[in-house]
Amino acid sequence: MGRITASRKSLTPDPRHESMLASKFINCLMHDGKKSTAQAVFYDALDVIRKRINDVEPIDVFTQAVENVKPAIEVRSKRVGGAAYQVPMQVNRPRQQSLAIRWILMAVREKKGRATHEKLAEELMAAYKKEGVAMSRRDNVHRMADANKAFAHFAW
Repeated sequence: MGRITASRKSLTPDPRHESMLASKFINCLMHDGKKSTAQAVFYDALDVIRKRINDVEPIDVFTQAVENVKPAIEVRSKRVGGAAYQVPMQVNRPRQQSLAIRWILMAVREKKGRATHEKLAEELMAAYKKEGVAMSRRDNVHRMADANKAFAHFAW
């Protein structure tokens, strides 16, 4: 539990917006060590957002989207006397962020048939408006935790 990856220490802010979150997101988006490609996709997505939403900076849309997707509670399996209970638990900050990033990227990768930057822009704008696949994923997690409130006393 609680393993710290080196990326936390050696993470440098992204070149265009000086944002640590954007840098982390680009690293998670990256495939096969192709960072420049991942950056291009991310910045293209922000450009698409700039065209569609005029009154807000795209980086703010991105930050707010990740913020909206972050889960406050999740369920974890806990075995008590031969039965496995789904126990609702608080989610710590780093995990909130990594889950949010993971869910957004998962939603983007599930969509097929368009350029990644377009799908990413769409999902970020949806999350910004508190809708979309990643958002419904978060709502499901919250709903599960709510349904299993009875087992909260097993939290450790």
